[in-house]
Amino acid sequence: MRPRAAPRPLVAKLGGSLAGTPSLADWIAALDLYPDPLVIVPGGSGFADAVRTMQKKMQFDDDAAHHIALVAMEQYGLALAALWPRLMLTSTPAAIARALRTGRIACWAPAQMAMASSLPKSWDVTSDSLAAWLTAYLRAERLLLIKSVPIDADADLSLLDLANAGLVDRLFPHFAAASGADTFIAGPNALPDAPAKLSRSQIPGLRPRRR
Repeated sequence: MRPRAAPRPLVAKLGGSLAGTPSLADWIAALDLYPDPLVIVPGGSGFADAVRTMQKKMQFDDDAAHHIALVAMEQYGLALAALWPRLMLTSTPAAIARALRTGRIACWAPAQMAMASSLPKSWDVTSDSLAAWLTAYLRAERLLLIKSVPIDADADLSLLDLANAGLVDRLFPHFAAASGADTFIAGPNALPDAPAKLSRSQIPGLRPRRR
């Protein structure tokens, strides 16, 4: 009998807008119950907003802003790791694999991989699209975006609908569809059921249509 293949990781983007809210600790506690490999993508939000402010003041170009915004995501990742003992900051595929192999939760520091890729270097690519890009890179089967705004899990919405509503960036539908992964998006109203679902390897929130 062949040994059972190891489950492919869940990629979960933890929104930067959750920073400083009670929901952040609740989501960390729920995600920590997930029994299979887990990769966290830190959002930007307040950290990235500081980059936007400084770009206006200093007038540096979008290439530089993109790079600095990636570093801002890493700053949020460092803050998350300080709050979440199982989290390990990882910047390469080998480091992600090593963290997962040792039972840790990988937290992606995106600057090295993203800057070496062909991703557009502009504000059009937010942490949502970066999470979808990483999902494809890792061949993960599922992607979860965790937001600070309520999401109706029963809504009949497509990936494009989410972009048109401003819930994700405009390039996200392309990257999410290209990943081939099942995509989910969850807000604070998904939190009550999240611990039980995640502990059973189920994903809370809305599963939008690809088209």
